[in-house]
Amino acid sequence: MTVETSGWPYSFAASEDFPKSNQRGMVYGKLLVRDRFVDSTDMPINGAYVGLAPPGEVGSWQRECKDYQFWTTTDENGVFSINNIRTGNYNLYAWVNGFIGDYRNDSSITITPGCNINVGTLVYEPPRNGPTLWEIGVPDRSAAEFYVPDPNPQFVNKLFLDQPQNKFRQYGLWERYGELYPQGDLIYTIGESNYSKDWFYAQVPRKKEDNSYEGTTWQIKFKLEKVEPSATYKLRIALAGASLAELQVRINDRNKPRPLFTTGLIGRDNAIPRHGIHGLYWLYNVDVAGSLFLEGDNTFYFTQTRSQSPFQAIMYDYIRLEGPNTGSIV
Repeated sequence: MTVETSGWPYSFAASEDFPKSNQRGMVYGKLLVRDRFVDSTDMPINGAYVGLAPPGEVGSWQRECKDYQFWTTTDENGVFSINNIRTGNYNLYAWVNGFIGDYRNDSSITITPGCNINVGTLVYEPPRNGPTLWEIGVPDRSAAEFYVPDPNPQFVNKLFLDQPQNKFRQYGLWERYGELYPQGDLIYTIGESNYSKDWFYAQVPRKKEDNSYEGTTWQIKFKLEKVEPSATYKLRIALAGASLAELQVRINDRNKPRPLFTTGLIGRDNAIPRHGIHGLYWLYNVDVAGSLFLEGDNTFYFTQTRSQSPFQAIMYDYIRLEGPNTGSIV
């Protein structure tokens, strides 16, 4: 495999549609991350993903399937080099483990035969309005860090029993939610609960006794010692996947007719029945008026409303509540 990889692009291909090495181009540079609530300086991140894909909106590379993409990862200094790129017009995109959101460079890049383009130092500023009040999960576009149950003994795939990193590759895990929560739904308490044990890897409908399904409402309980009623707080919700689902968010009143936020009907990735741990990435940034919070105990209600099948569900990547920006940063 190493020999074959080093020999690509091949020189023996006779087709005009397969450009040789000297007919391709290269792009290199450095990517830094700027989040002043994490570090006072721009940060190089080892293993950030940087790629060229057809021109489009931020994150459009996820849904592009008719043309070519070329990706690499950064080193410990944030340096990257994308080699052997076909001629054409591209945008440069990136995403970084440990930070939410997507990066896209505004400049279009035109690759010509033999070109060697230095894009210089690029700086990605992830969405951030204020300090982190609390967070659930790890922003890595995967639900793997959450609680994945043991499989039903009737459906065990023995290939993965000794592979904890592949525990999700078992049939029927979605049904275990109803067994763990036969009546009420998941309740997660900030400061007490552990997302690796107490946050189910997918918010799926619950199977009822008549074999139909019903939507589920998860609760996130947290305390705020001080509330600024006139300020705006920010709720960041990153989803690792969604399939014909709808997430509605309410605060401190689960029966309020109109939710604070709804995604609407989203997703067709079917990652859950295909034993996956992520599909397409979704990021929602929700403004929350400080007047909606209480000093002391508060609760977010996350309702997945769609329930025509067991697979209308979402997988979370990461959730964060940010306080108002008071100007106090690292």
